[in-house]
Amino acid sequence: MVSFPPTPSNPAQDGSPLIKLDSNENPFGPSPLALDAIRKAASRAHEYPDDNCSELREKLAELQCVKLEHVSVTAGSTGMLSLLCQTLLAPGLNAVTSACSFIVYAMLVRASGARLIETPLREDGFDLDAILQAINPETRLVFLANPNNPTGTILEAREVEKFLPAVPDHVVVVIDEAYYEFAEHFAARLRFEYSRSLQYVRQGAPVVVLRTFSKVHGLAGLRIGYGLGPAELLGYCARMANTYSVPSVAQGAALAALDDQSHIEKTVLNNAEQAEVLAGGLEKLGYRVVPTAANFVYFDVGEDASILARRLRAEGVSVRALNGWGAPQCIRASIGTPEHNQMFLDAVRRVSSLGRKVSV
Repeated sequence: MVSFPPTPSNPAQDGSPLIKLDSNENPFGPSPLALDAIRKAASRAHEYPDDNCSELREKLAELQCVKLEHVSVTAGSTGMLSLLCQTLLAPGLNAVTSACSFIVYAMLVRASGARLIETPLREDGFDLDAILQAINPETRLVFLANPNNPTGTILEAREVEKFLPAVPDHVVVVIDEAYYEFAEHFAARLRFEYSRSLQYVRQGAPVVVLRTFSKVHGLAGLRIGYGLGPAELLGYCARMANTYSVPSVAQGAALAALDDQSHIEKTVLNNAEQAEVLAGGLEKLGYRVVPTAANFVYFDVGEDASILARRLRAEGVSVRALNGWGAPQCIRASIGTPEHNQMFLDAVRRVSSLGRKVSV
């Protein structure tokens, strides 16, 4: 089982509720349709869930235009990551990813007894050439977080298209698109193509695409996500899965969430608008902010990030200091509601030594 760093839940020093911007959650919560589905599913909580997640898999297969056998629903996208590591890795083998990427990759690879090879960042993002050079005969998995967590940087479709044919046949490439809906919107605004990942699945390439209901759909607490990939590989992974690992409540909520396009659009539009607000506000305070394609901002504080994070917490705002992620001077802050984002910027202004030097 993966052990995540604990998220503090106690209030600010003055007793007011904590503004939680540390876990990339949807500030609007689940859609009304999903909440209604949760209530209905709860009345049947005495029954075991559909272990095959049949209805949800069928809907996802239809939406993504892939065959049913290419869809696997798991307890969050981390559930799919865990199954891939259990299936493909062992002592003496390795996986490759970038430094300063999703912390769970390292946890799961090491839990399998394998070794994780991390290549240096290039301009705060993945260096695909370095990853290719790091692959060796013992490599079985490559993880590409797109957008990357925690830097928020994106790989364009043309970059991945060039990369995949150069990957040896014995390696499976995992394209982690947990922030897909946000990235797609940012890419459209900037007029470039974000992802062709589902084309690779339809073509039978050794690629697994990860998606989740935790972010844009606001179902992080229900732990439900899915993988799209080769049928044979997903079949092997299924043998490693725990029985009844995806509750009925989560399956019902996910089905309903897919139908609430207005909730998705509201979340994505707020995210794009508020990303500009946060980036602009932090830059005025003297911080270097990396342009984001996700639902968080990543910025360099120029000192031990945990110091600023503790100061902000005392002001009632919780953010993620990235000391344990390979970026000890950086912070990741989720993009919240306009009100919460302004409260965050006000708190940064009050506690930051840089902020005290800047007139805004």
